[in-house]
Amino acid sequence: MKMNKKWLITAVAAGMALTGSAGVYAGAKLQEIKAYLNNSIGVVVDGTPYWLRDGNGKTLRPITYEGLTYLPVRSVAEALDVPITYDAANYKVRIGSGAEAGASTGSGSGSGSGAAAPVESTMRPVNLPQDFPIPSDAIIATTLDTDADGVKKAAFSYSTQESLETMGFVYNEYVKIKRLDNASQTVSATTVKITGRLGGTSPVSITGKPSTARPGFNIFTITWSES
Repeated sequence: MKMNKKWLITAVAAGMALTGSAGVYAGAKLQEIKAYLNNSIGVVVDGTPYWLRDGNGKTLRPITYEGLTYLPVRSVAEALDVPITYDAANYKVRIGSGAEAGASTGSGSGSGSGAAAPVESTMRPVNLPQDFPIPSDAIIATTLDTDADGVKKAAFSYSTQESLETMGFVYNEYVKIKRLDNASQTVSATTVKITGRLGGTSPVSITGKPSTARPGFNIFTITWSES
């Protein structure tokens, strides 16, 4: 299990990084840059100091790159009380009046029979906790990624060449750290099934099995909600 523990530490650490999990870096359109966390800049909204935070409550800092300063778009939108969502199917951040419509299209959660099928990518759901482990080779299909009425929800599947035993170990350790209540856990060489409530409040379901569509791959299906 030594290698598995090393994988877990890497996955969780990367998931807690400013830009998200290691899986994000596999995106073909990403370009590595050298930037700086700028601890000297504060944000004031309508005369009141405002702390930029991620979905887990962690304080975020502005980034300075080539003379320009960048702020996390979701935190800014929330500070200004403007709707925002990530349209996973079209790789767009939708802000303002088009945010809710974009969420329906991108997540495939619309009620009409013509809802678009989820598009596979390397982008993890925006509303999923940043420390949730996803392997770097994951091919992700997001079906739900919303922040409706202040409650974040995510549902997606991904295929990976990581073994079921490895990912089962990773997720067992993750839910142990997060204190999984009402737990049901099964991990073997052929299946992974983990359900319960993280921290006693956030429902989560993790299932894994061999992929029939991609020989040599395993497919995991994840659902998570804040409450």
